[in-house]
Amino acid sequence: MRRLLTSMVAVLAMGGGARADGDDAFARIGEINRASLVMTVETGIVPRALGRTIAQALDTVQANAAKPHASRPDDYLRIEPLITAIAGPDATRMHAGRSRQDIIPTVLKLEQRDRLLDFAAALDDARGSLLAVAEREAATVIPAYTNGVQAQPTTLGHYLLGYAAAMARDADRLHEAWARVNRSPLGAAALGTSSFPVDRMRLAALLGFEAPVENSYDAGQLAPMDLGLELTGLAANLATTAGSFSQDLYAQYHQTRPWILLREGALTGPSSIMPQKRNPVAIYTLRMKASDVVGGAMAFTIMAHNVDSGMPDYKRNQMIPPARTLAVAAEMCRRWVSVLDGLVVDRERAADEVAADYSTTTELADTLQREADVPFRLGHHFASELVTYGRSHNLRPADLPFDKVKRIYAEAAAGAGLPLSEARFREALSATGMIAAAKGFGGPQPAEVARMLGVAKDKLAADRAWLSAKRDGLAKARAELDAAFAGLSTTP
Repeated sequence: MRRLLTSMVAVLAMGGGARADGDDAFARIGEINRASLVMTVETGIVPRALGRTIAQALDTVQANAAKPHASRPDDYLRIEPLITAIAGPDATRMHAGRSRQDIIPTVLKLEQRDRLLDFAAALDDARGSLLAVAEREAATVIPAYTNGVQAQPTTLGHYLLGYAAAMARDADRLHEAWARVNRSPLGAAALGTSSFPVDRMRLAALLGFEAPVENSYDAGQLAPMDLGLELTGLAANLATTAGSFSQDLYAQYHQTRPWILLREGALTGPSSIMPQKRNPVAIYTLRMKASDVVGGAMAFTIMAHNVDSGMPDYKRNQMIPPARTLAVAAEMCRRWVSVLDGLVVDRERAADEVAADYSTTTELADTLQREADVPFRLGHHFASELVTYGRSHNLRPADLPFDKVKRIYAEAAAGAGLPLSEARFREALSATGMIAAAKGFGGPQPAEVARMLGVAKDKLAADRAWLSAKRDGLAKARAELDAAFAGLSTTP
């Protein structure tokens, strides 16, 4: 059992927030010990004089572990002998009302909390880079695809704001998850608290948690499972979006004349045998990192599936635990920033790609209905016939002979004349005309793109303020813990 429980914390060597003596499980257990000692002295579980002795021992153990090549155990039962070797067996009174069953989930929570904020920062940075490109390319006409086929024209700004909206939802989910993550398991003991007057509220406050996990059984035996699923699922959700974005860009590299590429250099790589190749390394490494995140989420789901409550499966040393998945997701976001910052857009080529196909014919049917009271289905049929004719004659929409256009309409409309002038027909069939004609809320028309860009910027600023406030709150709690602990060391 001891070996199993030891392995449960071995994975915690990857930390998140800055700590005075390191960023690992040893440092987090040290923080828990400091908070526990403050609380046990305040409640009278540990006499104040003994508390001073234990505090000095904790400082010594921490200082020794900070030396080069020093051991930094990741299991409380390996740390406790280091303390008692200095302060004597009475130092174990600090452990009253505790168990590794609540220490381990608290270590997990401390790491997950740090990783979640790191992830939030990286996500906000990726959104910032994306919005910068969206603003720069707000009016750049590009083809948009459904079912893998060119569907309608839009702008690069409109397209990127769509991804920004998805990323903003992930930021909302992250903030909602924080409210559940930032709850303390400490003081729950093995699962049913203890007969000692352990102040779980005080422990939570000293460690910067907003409150304890209320039910002591839930704290150590259930919450690590469902919160792990939530956090890895949150990361996987964003990773799926990142994978979709990567694939959209990757499709450009299938073409001989792409309209969007990566800047050559650090973001691309040569072939060992084919001189012409410029491999999009940054794109496929982003995609692979996204796959790592999704794989981590699936691995944890399998780990937690169909086990009794309180089992070690979802708490033990896994290959990809929740905190590490969050760390990989943050790295994925940083790679996303590199891709976004390295995009090179050929606006003329993008416009030419749209002009080469018939993706504007929906607007032609809409114009006929809106301006000439032609039933949409008739207009749609006419437009479809135009597409058939144009493609069979290798003609672009702009090259359709207007006399032939009028004849096709007459055939579709039982001899009626086309109720549009040639100028109006060609405007309706142009990409810029279709985009400008859009009226719907959230559409690609310039006014809506500008409005959505402003909303997205405001949302990002608010999310960055949220992150700053949470980090400030943790820093304040840590300062208060340091002050309370220092008081134990100096009070006679």
